[in-house]
Amino acid sequence: MAASTSAVPVAVTAAVVPILSTDGDFSDLREIKKQLLLIAGLTRERGLLHSSKWSAELAFSLPALPLAELQPPPPVTESGEKKKDDETVDSLGPLEKGQVKNEALRELRVELSKKHQARELDGFGLYLYGVVLRKLDLVKEAIDVFVEATHVLPLHWGAWLELCNLITDKEMLKFLSLPDTWMKEFFLAHIYTELQLIEEALQKYQNLIDVGFSKSSYIVSQIAVAYHNIRDIDKALSIFNELRKQDPYRIENMDTFSNLLYVRSMKSELSYLAHNLCEIDKYRVETCCVIGNYYSLRSQHEKAALYFQRALKLNPRYLGAWTLMGHEYMEMKNTSAAIQAYRHAIEVNKRDYRAWYGLGQTYEILKMPFYCLYYYRRAHQLRPNDSRMLVALGECYEKLNQLVEAKKCYWRAYAVGDVEKMALVKLAKLHEQLTESEQAAQCYIKYIQDIYSCGEIVEHLEESTAFRYLAQYYFKCKLWDEASTCAQKCCAFNDTREEGKALLRQILQLRNQGETSTTETPTPFFLPASLSANNTPTRRVSPLNLSSVTP
Repeated sequence: MAASTSAVPVAVTAAVVPILSTDGDFSDLREIKKQLLLIAGLTRERGLLHSSKWSAELAFSLPALPLAELQPPPPVTESGEKKKDDETVDSLGPLEKGQVKNEALRELRVELSKKHQARELDGFGLYLYGVVLRKLDLVKEAIDVFVEATHVLPLHWGAWLELCNLITDKEMLKFLSLPDTWMKEFFLAHIYTELQLIEEALQKYQNLIDVGFSKSSYIVSQIAVAYHNIRDIDKALSIFNELRKQDPYRIENMDTFSNLLYVRSMKSELSYLAHNLCEIDKYRVETCCVIGNYYSLRSQHEKAALYFQRALKLNPRYLGAWTLMGHEYMEMKNTSAAIQAYRHAIEVNKRDYRAWYGLGQTYEILKMPFYCLYYYRRAHQLRPNDSRMLVALGECYEKLNQLVEAKKCYWRAYAVGDVEKMALVKLAKLHEQLTESEQAAQCYIKYIQDIYSCGEIVEHLEESTAFRYLAQYYFKCKLWDEASTCAQKCCAFNDTREEGKALLRQILQLRNQGETSTTETPTPFFLPASLSANNTPTRRVSPLNLSSVTP
């Protein structure tokens, strides 16, 4: 089996690697640094550059030690993966390249399986065996092998990362038999971030800072990523800006920083970041993604897609590039390419809610509600407290005429904190369709209260829609003062100005005829019991004093 042997760039026998024992605490930081430097050298010798860099960076944050024992890296032999990439012609884009298979994988599996059964594999050999199994979609077997690799060589961060990518939920994590080592704390913090368990992740990272890793730029960047995941944009931007001051040549996670700048439409800052990273290293995937985000913000979507493709040529398994390229294809109305890009992202990481959400949006454009309902559900499972997923689910249920489910989704979206301030409006329109006037009025009242209480200047049709409905509602209830106030607000908007004027004339005419306003206050508004099934407390809303509201 000479072919498969030449495809293995790492040693697979236990005799090559010295035994590295690790304790489960952080009492001896000097010993931890020695272990990190040792594993950085071992991984660098085997071409595992990401693990080597991670270990070296973490070691750098600890008190200084002499580095004389580190050996220069030997040349790495060509692998089956390298041959696969070289044999893929450049005329194929990244979407087609993902379909090219490494023909050496099955031979590698057979050979490594025999060595595994004979207990001849060291920690690096087990890691390689796990990667082969993962590439062959043998997920359960791959998880078992990666867990074994963490026991044999707990200092190898690459094995922990591969294991992290295969874990889909917290329940799955509980059943893993992980080694009791200080590396486990870094793994748990990372997996909690990936599983959107942000509070637990931040607590883990704070503990690591407290025990001596306060100067670790890796931990600081992970904390910024955690705040990015819960959409605390200001906090995340602040941490990234501070990190840039501490380590201006850092490239890792700068694509996430650029996502935040993109969301805030900070063109000049994003342009500076892109130019700065180009000067440092223009052949890094993060640099390509940052430049792609810059062009996307300038609405140059073809150029943006080109840079995301470059990123994928550098690393075909780079999750962010697949997702961002899917977004660009959506902007260019190329739905088939967008679907393919999002599916590749899910192949890389099934926990990427953005890819599931993007697939839902794509099938929504294709008017396939059952498909988009499935994908939005998957996105919601990954982000249960994200109002955008809930609003999208509600719209799907509405199109499928499942109105009860739609109402639950819209109310839940409001209860968890509606990012786009649209859930109440959609819920109100749903009540309008069902002729539930009091519930619709309640939703519109709360919507108006919310948009003015947060100090936003809202310039879209929904504000005028709310005032128009409330004017008509109060008019039917013979509450002339409230109806007149809402009608006056309608006159401030082009689309409702004429209706507002007509209603004011009717109110004036009725008053001149001696028609008096009712003295009875409408029944206090409550959400129906069916919407409170999720134990979300219902909110009592009294009629709004609109005279104090200035649009």
